[in-house]
Amino acid sequence: MSKPVEIVVISGKGGTGKTVLTSSLAYLADDKITADCDVDAPDMHILLHPEIAKEEVFHGMKAARIDSSKCTGCGKCAEVCRFGAVDVRTSGEETSFSIDPLGCEGCGVCVWMCPAEAIAFEGAIGGKWFISETRFGKFVHAQLEPAQENSGKLVSLVRSEARKLAEREGAGTVIIDGPPGIGCPVIASIAGVDLAVVVTEPTVSGIHDLDRVLGLVDHFGLKAGVVINKYDLNEEIATEIEEHLPGRGVTFLGRIPFGEEVKAAITAGEAVLEYGNGPVSSAVRVVGENILRLAADTRQAGNESKG
Repeated sequence: MSKPVEIVVISGKGGTGKTVLTSSLAYLADDKITADCDVDAPDMHILLHPEIAKEEVFHGMKAARIDSSKCTGCGKCAEVCRFGAVDVRTSGEETSFSIDPLGCEGCGVCVWMCPAEAIAFEGAIGGKWFISETRFGKFVHAQLEPAQENSGKLVSLVRSEARKLAEREGAGTVIIDGPPGIGCPVIASIAGVDLAVVVTEPTVSGIHDLDRVLGLVDHFGLKAGVVINKYDLNEEIATEIEEHLPGRGVTFLGRIPFGEEVKAAITAGEAVLEYGNGPVSSAVRVVGENILRLAADTRQAGNESKG
């Protein structure tokens, strides 16, 4: 069984139209699994209205916990903790110790140094991940708990489950709504994909963000394409971005105008391509078809090079 084509949609910052485009790709593609890898602030579910079929707990980083029945009150844990996570409370002649789960960085030093072996080192519940049914097919998504870390690990889990599900279902494509920026969650969402689609805007900061994201994509040696959203806000900068891409070996996938269609579609809880046939949806359709075509060509070229 052949590995599914993986397409990830990313951006240098939030609010560029990533999810609007990804949901439209999910609408266009025939045999696909959709995944939301923005686990810190997921929003794909707003448009896909998933019905959860499977729910699993995600265990993030480990955290220390003091067993008060074993604690001798020596204070060694507070002495060695460099993050100030050990709470020391004195009541009369008694002193008690506990660990703030939000302050604990999971280094484990207190566990190793406790002479009474009174500190357990346990995997904390960092969030949940789901496999759901939607009108566009199966959807893998997750939600990181507030103040939890290791979102990159959860992103990798979501990607892995989406890939395995695609292989079981015989789906040819995995469409990923990636997180914004260039940090760990983005790295986890793009490593090894067939195509990275970068959504940008025609602003000075948009050019800067685009360069940062493309630098990350270059580092991983990925095929990349760029979409300019709201291009008509500044057509001069949009043209500058478009003309800049060939020199970086990046494919230009198209422009999408600014329009009220997007707000209306989101309010209705629908993908733009479901909602209407105005200028925005027409442009999104062209861009979406360009993305799917480029992904297929990239996969074919990769197979030929291996052969």
